[in-house]
Amino acid sequence: MTSETFQLELAAAEAYEERFVPAIFAEWAQVLVTEAGVAPGQRVLDVACGTGIAARRAAEIAGAPAVTGVDINDAMLKVAARIRPDITWLLGDAAALPLPDADFDTVLCQMALMFFPDPAGALREMGRVASVGGTIAAAVPGRLEDQPAYGPFVEMVARHAGAEAMSLLSVYWACGDPERLQRLFAEAGLTVTAIRTHVGTARYASADDFVVGEVESTPLMDRLTPEQYAQVRLGAKAVLQPFTDRDGSVAAPLHGLIIVARR
Repeated sequence: MTSETFQLELAAAEAYEERFVPAIFAEWAQVLVTEAGVAPGQRVLDVACGTGIAARRAAEIAGAPAVTGVDINDAMLKVAARIRPDITWLLGDAAALPLPDADFDTVLCQMALMFFPDPAGALREMGRVASVGGTIAAAVPGRLEDQPAYGPFVEMVARHAGAEAMSLLSVYWACGDPERLQRLFAEAGLTVTAIRTHVGTARYASADDFVVGEVESTPLMDRLTPEQYAQVRLGAKAVLQPFTDRDGSVAAPLHGLIIVARR
């Protein structure tokens, strides 16, 4: 899988920061930094940092000069640098981090492990750049069957769009089994010290806004006919109704795992 697979236009990266960071990732970044035990004076690396929300949260504690973010997508890094030019942002692949051995006290990876072609290999790289006794912490979405909102939503989309839709949308939940996740860390030579469930909230202005975020931002959108997309939008209103407020806004629970390990 080449780096071009992950490349976005700058407008898409800006949209990611504007839509997904406040809707989902800001909450998880704070939880991840807290569970990892980021402290003043630590050197912190954020792997697959996107537009940098976890790095920004870490910088609030450790100080910006001590924090580095790495991502394979140049547009994401441009947005990250616009927001926090005082943090170091590097273009690089999680499979071959452009950093020396044992250079960081804490290595973070938020909601990205499931997208790596070789998750255990990426974790080995995180362990390589962590100091002896250093912390490696990751957040991943839980299993699809444990998702009270996303589970029915994905099933509904698959009914309208077929098995390929289920395959595309299921990637996000691929690391959500706690036993599999712990095996990946063990394969990477890391010692797991804690794993826990966190239930976050995905907040959208409406069910239609939820569909825009969860479908239009994925490769699935290019595979849907206009009729199928209309059916998905209609179906979303029904499956998200239990999580819809009187004003039409959606607060969908998102079950995830936080895992912390030592090198």
